[in-house]
Parts: sequence; C-alpha cells; structure tokens
Amino acid sequence: MRQRDRQIIRLALPSIISNITVPLLGLVDVAIVGHMGSALYIGAISVGAMVFNILYWVFGFLRMGTSGMTSQALGKRDLPTVVQLLGQAVAVGLAVALTIIVAQEPIRQIAFLIVGPEEDIASLTTTYFRICVWGAPPTLVLYALTGWYIGMQNTRFPMMISILQNVVNILASLFFVYVCGMKVEGVALGTVVAQYAGALLSLSLLFVAYRRLYKYLVWKGMFEIRKMLRFFKVNSDIFFRTICLVAVNLYFLAAGARQGALILAANTILMQLYILFSYVLDGFAFAAEALCGKFYGAQHREAFHETVKRVFVWSMVIALSFTVLYIVAGQWFLSILTDEQEVVGVASHYFPWAVAVPLVAVTALVWDGVFIGITASRGMLVSSVLAMVVFFAVYIADKGCMGNHGLWMAFLFFLATRGCVQTVIFFRKLI
Repeated sequence: MRQRDRQIIRLALPSIISNITVPLLGLVDVAIVGHMGSALYIGAISVGAMVFNILYWVFGFLRMGTSGMTSQALGKRDLPTVVQLLGQAVAVGLAVALTIIVAQEPIRQIAFLIVGPEEDIASLTTTYFRICVWGAPPTLVLYALTGWYIGMQNTRFPMMISILQNVVNILASLFFVYVCGMKVEGVALGTVVAQYAGALLSLSLLFVAYRRLYKYLVWKGMFEIRKMLRFFKVNSDIFFRTICLVAVNLYFLAAGARQGALILAANTILMQLYILFSYVLDGFAFAAEALCGKFYGAQHREAFHETVKRVFVWSMVIALSFTVLYIVAGQWFLSILTDEQEVVGVASHYFPWAVAVPLVAVTALVWDGVFIGITASRGMLVSSVLAMVVFFAVYIADKGCMGNHGLWMAFLFFLATRGCVQTVIFFRKLI
C-alpha cells in the first residue's frame, strides 16, 4: 500500500468508527421511550432530537472551519496560530452556546412553528427541549475541539470521545428512566450527561497530549479584530452553506409529508441509505480535510494533488460497494428498518432513486473535505447556493407530474450540482 494510502486509511478508519456510533445514540433513545407505553413519547423524542440536530448542524462551522485552518497552520509549522485557532474556536462555541440558552424560548417557539407537532407531543417535547438546551456548551465546545483534533491529524481522540458519549448516554438514560422512574426527562438528562462527559474527556486529552503547546498560548491579541476577521470569514461562508443544505433537507421532508404519512415514512426509511453511506464516506472526507490542509499549508503541491487523487479513488470504491450492497440487500435492509409491509411496499417503489444516491453524492462529499482543508469556503457556499436553486427549479418545473419521483429527482440534481460546481471551481481556480 502506498504511503499516501496508509495516511488516508489511518485518519479515515477512526472517523468511520466514530460516525457509526452516531445512529446508535438515536436508536437507544427511541428503544427506551418505545417501551414507555405511549407513542407520544417516541414522537416527542423524535421532534426534540430533530430540532437540536438542525440547530447544531447550523453551527457545524465550528468543526469544519477550525479543521481547515488548523491543518494549514500545522503544515506551515505555525504553532502559535495552531493554539490561537483553538482558543478562538472554543470562545466562539461558548458564546454561541450562551446565546442559545438565553434565547431558548424564541428558538423553541420558532422550531415548533416550523415542525408543527401536535399539542400532546409539543408538551413533552418542551420538557425534553428545556433540559437538552443545557447541553449546548459542551456540544459546541466539542465541535471546536473535534475540528482542531482533525486539523492536527488526530482522528483517534474524536473516536474515543464519541464511543464514551454513547456508552454514558446509554447507561445514564437507563438509570434515569428505569431506576429513577423518569420519562422523557430521563432520556434528556442522559443526553446532557453524555455531552458533558464527552467534553470533559476531550479537554482532558487536550491537556495531557498537547501540553508541549502550552508555551505558545498567548491570550493577549488572540481576539483582536484582524485575527478574528479571517476566522469569521471562513466560518460565515460555511454557516450560510449549511443553511442551504438545511433548507433543502427540510423542504424534502415537508414535501414528502404533504404527500401523506406513507410517503413521509417511505422517504424517511430510504434516506437512511444515504445517511449510512455518508457516515462511512465522511471518514475519507475528514482524512481529506486533515491531509489536504496540511500539504496545502506547507505548499507541498505534489503531495496535495496525490492526496486528492487517492481520496477520490478510495471514495469511489466505497460508493460502488454501497451501490452493489443496496442492489443486492437493499430490500432486506428496508424490512429491518420497519415491519410495516405497506411502508416497505411504498419505499420499494422509489428504491432505485436511493440506490443511485452514493454514486451521485460521492463527488460533492469528497470535495467538501478537500475544500474545508484548504479553507475554500466561498467555493462551498457558491456550489450549495447554485445546487439549492437547481433543486427548487427542478421540483417546481415538475409541477407535481412525477409526484414523489420528482422530489427524489430534484434531490439527486441537488447532490450532482454541488459536485459538478465544486469540480469546476477546483480545476479553474484552485489547482
């Protein structure tokens, strides 16, 4: 195996393991509330989790922006900037978290206005929300630390932290629900406890493993306007790019819901195929962030381009493998996700679109990793805006003629447009 391949796999594997633990967190929560005696509890947890997933997704720039800038500074051996970026990211994360806590009621009301949960579910979700909102500080600090670790070519620490969070969440939720007799409050408390445990472990690893960098920590001037402007310039592009992605995903969900409960359920099940694929491919995207940023910052042009090429080779192999897997075992996978034969039947009708997703999405997902690494955030924003416009244009042009087929076609056009535009930007402006 080539040296570059070994570097990619070394960084990708821990990230893949870490990502695979993510759906476990949601599955455990659903399994616990699923035995509480009412479907209302499942609905409340589902709505509450969705609200926080979207909220934290919007602030994902804390991880992505920090990763790219840190890897470039590391490539230049600019260790004072490496430490400075960590301080800036953690400070911004805490500031955002404090804002979320202070503005929690307006945020909750806006979220409920968009989602529109039934009254009984809304009451339970409010309880869940008001507890989980206190997990914002550790979650956003962890975003900053995770991005910094990836930029430092270290994906093992995020993997360890993710595993710990899941274990603590399972144990704490079971304790609060079955020992303390709590309901939704117990699941929410388990989540918050796990978030603080993850942040505590992350900070502990930071202080132990990177104590050699203490000498570069200089508080004076860390937050001066000139230094913060670049931090916010990169992150503002990623922020608005994420807004575009959230808008498309929310509209996809809403458009499916307007076609009835069966279509909504089928689309939700089929989207799990895309999510599962993206969890695995993100490992290679994280490797691209770390290595491309490092080589770009060090101006090692040959190593940079070789890394881009090898990441694409590995990612295409993964995409082809998932496509074959879904063709061979996709129907079995659908039956595992639900035992409602009517839902499986409807999902099977739209199954070919979901099978096509890995090969259509792979280019955009890999370029995201490369662009984050070299902090080409404006290119990410431009591609996402254009892709969003294409998504709505295709769906509106269909005018309901194809129904849910038209919705899936628009989604595939969205993914393909992102990849195509980023390819053009890379070869015309960044190569």
